[in-house]
Amino acid sequence: MIAIINGKVVPVTGDIIENGTVLIEGRTIKAVGKGLLIPDDAEIVDAGGKWVLPGLIDAHSHLSLYGEPSVGSNLDLNEMTAPNTAQLRAIDAINPDDPAFLDVLAAGITAVYTGPGSANVIGGIGVLVKTFGRTPEEMIVPGTEGMKMALGENPKRVYGEGKKQSPATRMGNAALLREALVAALNYRDKFDRALIEAEQEGKPPKYPERDLRLEALVRVLNREIKARIHCHRKDDILTAVRIAEEFDLDYVIEHCTEGYKIADILGAKHVKATVGPLLMGREKMELSQLSLKNPGILSKSGVKVALQADAASETKWLPLQAGVAVREGMDENEAMRAITINAAMIVGAADRIGSLEPGKDADIAIFSGHPFCTFTVCERTYVNGLLAYRREDPVIPPHYCRE
Repeated sequence: MIAIINGKVVPVTGDIIENGTVLIEGRTIKAVGKGLLIPDDAEIVDAGGKWVLPGLIDAHSHLSLYGEPSVGSNLDLNEMTAPNTAQLRAIDAINPDDPAFLDVLAAGITAVYTGPGSANVIGGIGVLVKTFGRTPEEMIVPGTEGMKMALGENPKRVYGEGKKQSPATRMGNAALLREALVAALNYRDKFDRALIEAEQEGKPPKYPERDLRLEALVRVLNREIKARIHCHRKDDILTAVRIAEEFDLDYVIEHCTEGYKIADILGAKHVKATVGPLLMGREKMELSQLSLKNPGILSKSGVKVALQADAASETKWLPLQAGVAVREGMDENEAMRAITINAAMIVGAADRIGSLEPGKDADIAIFSGHPFCTFTVCERTYVNGLLAYRREDPVIPPHYCRE
């Protein structure tokens, strides 16, 4: 057992506990509180003067797929060979030895949702991974898969401008997405009919030939996995909502850069959004009207907001992005939730991570001070109860730090 004592414990879902204790037993949190009974054989970690938080979560990243160093041989982010690559799975490109994992562990990040990029209208299936482990199977959190979809500039540029094919317009993006979802509906219906006919005739069902693209999209239609829809501009956000409602999808708006313009509409619909990255510049037209006040406006309007750093090792700046959001009007407690429990809820892992509660995974970060401050450092990071990062250790690949 490990006992983290004397810290400023921030459970996120409850009140801050001064001089609190967190007990870790195996892979999970055993107890959180003040004045807890500590077993004689427990390893003591004195966090006096420090902040003890649940491990931070980036709900939108491309870590490991946007491999580092960022050279061609490491870039597995976008399969730019067809605008619909729903059959792709991020797990097949996750490299546990990517050095970006150590960078984000050193910032107190214990989980990231990573997946394909936004070059295609339908990009493939992403998943939440712990930032410490030897194999993708060991790192992924089951039940957190999502289908990457994208509207706006990126598919237009890659296909319309680059390949002179559809989609070349925003109308083309939306039409292709609808066509793919209708094809998946028809595919699902064929399976349903085959089963009904088999039961009526008392014979084995004659299912249609398998189609991996359509199989993956059927999971989206069945609300087994979320539609994670990339869109920056207001009109693209509204198109994403329109299509999601047409097909009754469980969806998340990714980036939501101009969401502040329609925050009341999105709030009334209880939209979930991963907002950011806040440190990006106006590098393309659809970012021309970005605002650092966006996450605060959205959260106050009823949108469930998670903050995201995007890309790969940039996730190490996630706590600072939360600080910027607070500076620009976001409630401090809500900003803390946006990189912990809100992120966990959005990716479908709130039963395991995102807060310090008994029974949850022992993903814990110990900071020297307020995590949003530029002067603060992360001193220890635990993932599944294992010490995955310690600031005083030499810089070596994370899974060689096991104790």
